[in-house]
Amino acid sequence: MKIILAYSGGLDTSVILTWLKQNYDAEIIAFCADIGQEEELDSLTEKALRTGAAKCIIEDLREEFARDFIFPMFQAGAIYEGQYFLGTSIARPLIAKRMVEIARTESAEAIAHGATGKGNDQVRFELTAAALAPKLKVIAPWRVKNFRQQFPGRAEMIAFANENKIPVEASVSKPYSMDRNLLHISYESGLLEDPWFDASSPQMRAMYKLSVAPEDAPNEAEHVDLAFDAGNCVAVNGMSLSPLGVMQALNKLGGKHGIGRVDIVENRFVGMKSRGVYETPGGAILHFAHRQMETLTMDREVMQLRDSLIPKYSTLVYDGFWFAPEREALQALVTETQRDVTGVVRLKLYKGNIIIAGRKSPKSLYDPQIATMEAVASTYDQDDATGFIRLNALRLKVRAALKTKGKGD
Repeated sequence: MKIILAYSGGLDTSVILTWLKQNYDAEIIAFCADIGQEEELDSLTEKALRTGAAKCIIEDLREEFARDFIFPMFQAGAIYEGQYFLGTSIARPLIAKRMVEIARTESAEAIAHGATGKGNDQVRFELTAAALAPKLKVIAPWRVKNFRQQFPGRAEMIAFANENKIPVEASVSKPYSMDRNLLHISYESGLLEDPWFDASSPQMRAMYKLSVAPEDAPNEAEHVDLAFDAGNCVAVNGMSLSPLGVMQALNKLGGKHGIGRVDIVENRFVGMKSRGVYETPGGAILHFAHRQMETLTMDREVMQLRDSLIPKYSTLVYDGFWFAPEREALQALVTETQRDVTGVVRLKLYKGNIIIAGRKSPKSLYDPQIATMEAVASTYDQDDATGFIRLNALRLKVRAALKTKGKGD
């Protein structure tokens, strides 16, 4: 049997690699996707081979991640439960997609992951596999009773690693877990499981990797210009950039000014609430700027239609339905709405705040000759509003008359 394992080199996936090899008598191919986690990948191949993998495949998927996953999602204005920029959610379909492709190339019978049975990632990995390769077997050790009995805690995993000479650095104490990619870093579990605990307190300053605390950000604001073409950011401060380049530039700017920190108690797909702390500096800037560009260029009814779909679209991404037909159908509508979202947005970044400083577009729907309050200059006839109001008030008057009549009876 041959299994493709989503591998990070950490304690969990290192133990799982050896456990799979022992329990399934399988050849394990370790796969690591570089999606911007900025972790040391040079020694990962050596570590995987020493742990027992037959092969280790490391691929740079950062550009594809930005172009085909982050950017389409931001065109849709997606934000889960009004706060979460979906940084972890949007990464999993890409990783799983590539695992399925490698499984085909390597003639593997199964893929495996280290996601727990309590979280969302297990669903995201497996729904992607179901959509792209329905006959491919998925192995989730944390949902295997024998695995959980063997490893009820980190102490047992560390002992197993030592016994099997698995090269990992880990400790029993784990104050929180961290997951990083090009779009964000998430922090959860450990001491963060208490929703009353202040994750912005001075004692937690060292936790954050992408951004300074807003109170430590520069005392002077910084302006940044974002150029959009058909809903996608194509340049930052006049410099044309690929989607990956845009995210890297905005992450640096946002981090410098303490932008994009979110502390949320969210609703997991599996039914429980969980507390997560996120850093999304570049994503927060991109989301804000994109909306400002839309206000200038998007038709009112089109915007309201697209906005009504944001909760649905965001939930589909969060729950792992990226490759579902309904998400693809929504994306087709989103693409149509973005046709004229072109122009430049100027922002001011200051101590955790994103402030609009200007917007312009060759496809602007804003007409000063209509909007002006100067009676002589305006092409809008205010007398037209009389009939407009009268017609809209008709049903209200009828209803009021009925209520009055009822009181008289």
